[in-house]
Amino acid sequence: MIIVAGSANMDLVARVDHQPAPGETLIADGYGVHDGGKGANQAVAAARLGSPMRFVGAVGADDFGQRIRDTLAAESIDTAALATIGPASGIAMISVDTAGENCIIVVPGANGELGAIDNAETIFESARVVLAQLETTPAFVNAALKAGRAQGAETMLNAAPAASLAPYAVEALDWLIVNAAEAALIGGAGVPDDPAGAQTLAAELAETYAVGVVITLGADGAVWHGREGADGRGHVAGAPADVVDTTGAGDTFVGAFAWARSQDKSVREAVTWAVAAGGLSVTQAGARSGMPTHTALAAALA
Repeated sequence: MIIVAGSANMDLVARVDHQPAPGETLIADGYGVHDGGKGANQAVAAARLGSPMRFVGAVGADDFGQRIRDTLAAESIDTAALATIGPASGIAMISVDTAGENCIIVVPGANGELGAIDNAETIFESARVVLAQLETTPAFVNAALKAGRAQGAETMLNAAPAASLAPYAVEALDWLIVNAAEAALIGGAGVPDDPAGAQTLAAELAETYAVGVVITLGADGAVWHGREGADGRGHVAGAPADVVDTTGAGDTFVGAFAWARSQDKSVREAVTWAVAAGGLSVTQAGARSGMPTHTALAAALA
């Protein structure tokens, strides 16, 4: 089983010709409301590939909260550990331009109220992979990582949105998964502009934090560097794609990587499946619309 401890939001998405400059008002070409949140997105991405899934998080006592519960349940995700905290669920306000690039503002709502996890031993029992992100509080993230480590699960942290790792229980972490900009912020370095530079940065982060590191590179695929010489290092290139919307591509990658590791695939295989999944996800609008099933992903890889 994969357990994702993280955020669940509603995404309010506007499609625009270009991203607004300070003080600029744009007229959107369209508008949509989609289920989102990095944690919930990653849970859905893994669940669609066929993994038993449990989601740990919180929603508010509002209509969005009920919709989030219903949507996750429809994806066969166990929501018994999804709490109701406060009146408001989290939301994300997203603008997507004609090139498919996005800008996002997150209002945490109930996600920002999460802390210690009650009954963690029971909730995390039988977990093979535990995955967290940074859209919730450090106390909640740390509780999840430590509970996963205590159960012998492979623990993963998608350090997004970008932030220092100082408040987080890195000692309980097996894999750090970040994009190039997030890796640069954490490493105090410039953003790498090619896979070779990303590979160097991944090696530095792996040594500094004693974790395995995966850096996603958008259309250039992803690189990885294993911890302490284990799991090797390498680069998996991306495939050309007709980009409609990049929202959720990173979450699709992370969910697919977690799924692949839960299936005992090697790191190279896991990165290969994850890169392909991320590439498929950008071909449809919305964070989850393009998340592939196992059948679709296997066909793309074939």
